[in-house]
Amino acid sequence: MAADFTSSAGENRYFIDIEQGAETARLLEQERLFSEAMGGLLPELDDLSQLRRVLDIACGPGGWALELAARYPHLEVVGIDINPTMIDYALATARVRALPNVTFEVADARQRLPFHDASFDLVNARLIMAFMDQRTCPALLAECRRLLHPGGIIRLTEIETPVSNSPAYQRLYNCLNRALAQQKRTFSVDGNSTGIVYMLARLLREAGFVDIQRRAFYYDGSYGMPMHDSGYRDMQALFCLTKPFLLASGVIDEAEFEQVYRQMLQEMAAEDYTIVGFGLTAWAINPDEPTSH
Repeated sequence: MAADFTSSAGENRYFIDIEQGAETARLLEQERLFSEAMGGLLPELDDLSQLRRVLDIACGPGGWALELAARYPHLEVVGIDINPTMIDYALATARVRALPNVTFEVADARQRLPFHDASFDLVNARLIMAFMDQRTCPALLAECRRLLHPGGIIRLTEIETPVSNSPAYQRLYNCLNRALAQQKRTFSVDGNSTGIVYMLARLLREAGFVDIQRRAFYYDGSYGMPMHDSGYRDMQALFCLTKPFLLASGVIDEAEFEQVYRQMLQEMAAEDYTIVGFGLTAWAINPDEPTSH
């Protein structure tokens, strides 16, 4: 089945101003945090010797792709992102680090991608619900099937809403979930969660992938834990950058946002602050039979 990418061309669905330098720094920190929490770059794959060409969808500033290329010189790694600023940053970093086996291109994951059929051994996509929705997500998975060799691997990673003892943090995250749900940007049935983690296997199965496997991970950003400081900075930047989106969605007004945001930072800095987040990586195989176009 051909991917249906109609009506999304040129529309920025990312809920943060992607031109802000602060978002580049936040994404690099986030990449590091997630790789650490997940146990590595590709912890579920024991043998990468059969892989040759890897695509990283929505690569941002290139953190994951750059590290993969550095660790596995035999791989050819390609990263794509809709934001030219992110791609320029990733290309410059690849040059500075002298990594000839990684390249980056500007491309919109909600459109047909500029690669030939069956041209990758592995397609990686992490946290793509930041810009996808209930309609475009199945279309992207169909496109991934087109790009993968028979027997190639698709790998998706998403997170669920973290749980903490900070009322202010929970309030702001609930606002974000509700704002996304208004635009059908989650699969949550009530708007109170991210609602994508439990759907990963089903989406892969409906797209025609086989041998679906899953691996859960968690990250503990509680006070005194190794991830606390970086997690604090990530949330500080996240809600600052999503403020315009939240206000435009009408889920909170500016006065309340400012009050709750300040309260959140105080609560996250307290010695009794506790938070745990959970995520899931689902991976599957592109079957031998070709897709129809």
